[in-house]
Amino acid sequence: MSPQLIVTDLDRTLLNADHDLDVHTIETFQALAERGHHLAIASGRHYRDILPLRERLGVPAHIISTNGAYLHGPDDAVLATQHVPEDLARELIALERPPGMRLNLYRDDDWLIDAPAPELLALHAHTGFGYRVAEPFEFDGIGVGKVLFIGEPASLAAIEEVVEARHGPALHLTYSLPGSLEIMAGGVNKGTALARLLERLGLPAEACMAFGDNLNDTEMLDLAGQAFVMANAHPELPGRLPRATRIGHHDEAAVSHTLRRHFFD
Repeated sequence: MSPQLIVTDLDRTLLNADHDLDVHTIETFQALAERGHHLAIASGRHYRDILPLRERLGVPAHIISTNGAYLHGPDDAVLATQHVPEDLARELIALERPPGMRLNLYRDDDWLIDAPAPELLALHAHTGFGYRVAEPFEFDGIGVGKVLFIGEPASLAAIEEVVEARHGPALHLTYSLPGSLEIMAGGVNKGTALARLLERLGLPAEACMAFGDNLNDTEMLDLAGQAFVMANAHPELPGRLPRATRIGHHDEAAVSHTLRRHFFD
């Protein structure tokens, strides 16, 4: 079989309910690498949050991080970066928001937050990556890959409406969870980053298999020649991707089992 590109989301897709990697998953990805297939991780997570998981997989995978704002090679070389324009980042930072809604910035090397939110750290317990509560002057809008608002869905919808009305296609808005509104530069998403990676590898989209579960996976799954949507996916996602194949639950290593049936059975 000719080399293919396998690209997968992490949370609620490749990772189990404990936000960790199963042994079966690790063994599957190592077997795919040994057969010469290209591997990539595509996540809304920060690049530094993904690195420990790639290390545990033990494979030379590309990394699409911050919903496509960054593309790194298996050797950690930066292949592409697209920041939120500084003036727009400052406008987003200055938006009026209700008490309790947390403002986060994903920058090149760190994750800033405006106040402690320890409940967020459970997601990152297996990587050791976490936020830093920043001083107000640090929210200057420079070098921002993603502006992330975390709060109640209704309040986030109000923010989303304001941002879309003011900025339209100059910014790309999506959700990784119902309580996480993620804003990148216009045109930045996992799909555009995947297209860039396929071009570098000299592969057509038909030679790509992609796995995902949430709305921020839409463009990536739509581009891939074979798209797989998790059983636990956001309820709107299958409707956006009518040609995608529905597979099992993330806590049952469904990505790994699907890959083994395709490549090894």
